[in-house]
Amino acid sequence: MGWIPLPFITGCLLCSSLALAEPKAWQLGDSGRWTQTPTTSKSDAPVVNPVLDRAQYLFGNRDYQLVHDIVLDWLVKNPKAPDRARGLFLMAQVYYVLGDRLECFYQGDELLDNYPESKLFFPTLELQYRVADAYLSGYKNKFLGLAIVPMDDTAIEMLFRIQERSPGSPLAERSLARSADFYYRTSQFDLAADAYGAFIRIYPRSNEIARARLRQAYSNFAQFRGPRYDATPLLDARTEFQGIQARDPDLAREEGVQQFIDRIDEQLAAKLMVNAQYYARVQEPKAAVFLYRSLIQRYPASKEAQIARRIIEKMPAWTLTDPPPPTSAAELPAPTTRPTYDVK
Repeated sequence: MGWIPLPFITGCLLCSSLALAEPKAWQLGDSGRWTQTPTTSKSDAPVVNPVLDRAQYLFGNRDYQLVHDIVLDWLVKNPKAPDRARGLFLMAQVYYVLGDRLECFYQGDELLDNYPESKLFFPTLELQYRVADAYLSGYKNKFLGLAIVPMDDTAIEMLFRIQERSPGSPLAERSLARSADFYYRTSQFDLAADAYGAFIRIYPRSNEIARARLRQAYSNFAQFRGPRYDATPLLDARTEFQGIQARDPDLAREEGVQQFIDRIDEQLAAKLMVNAQYYARVQEPKAAVFLYRSLIQRYPASKEAQIARRIIEKMPAWTLTDPPPPTSAAELPAPTTRPTYDVK
């Protein structure tokens, strides 16, 4: 048997100590937060079991394969044992240390499905979280003896199931944040923005809420593909950055939020210019003039506004007869109902 890292041994001992703790359940309080309260379970009543006691002792001595064989045989022969949850949890731990993360998760599922009142319920969820986290951190399943099968999608589903089983709990909060961070780290910015948005809605009082808001704004900003494309993510990002400035000015200064807002305004000005040029090309000069004037009103210092002023000076007089756009209209995003591609 190979060397086992000390952090993992510490984690196993922690799970073992949790398993001996008083069983608890989650209860929604008046504050809107979930808290743990003691409960009881018939499946956790003290049972004398020399087989599992020996297996637990061998586990502490790192005889993992022998523990696997002993516990597996006991589980097969005792499908309705009152302490079966203990055997399932021990088996899940063995599969984890032997490297079979997927089987570890499935053993935990059997415990969670059949013994929801067990004191091992939350230690099992914690172990399942570690499985999902390992997969998202690069751990791969084996195929033909080679660790080459990525399990990212499976890990995200695992985290979702953990959230379903413990809604509002700290572990559910960590699971949602881990999913969002994975999407962000792998540049899946549309999914990251949705996941951070869900986190903000579900856990508005979380200690991680400021970071979630910031990353949601970054994710929306990163989705904008250019002035010829839909500006909705850019507008969302601008609103979110402004919200960060209002809620946490110190964080906004530290992260340079105003610089992002300035860059967004540059992109939105370019977007208005592209739309105006489109209307000019399809022989709708009054619509083009309306957008040129909107551009000048909203982004007067932009280079696009300077170009728009020169263009308006050369437009025929009849195209300028309509009144300028009201201030409220200038504050609206550029219309995107017509295509804005292939503009030269």
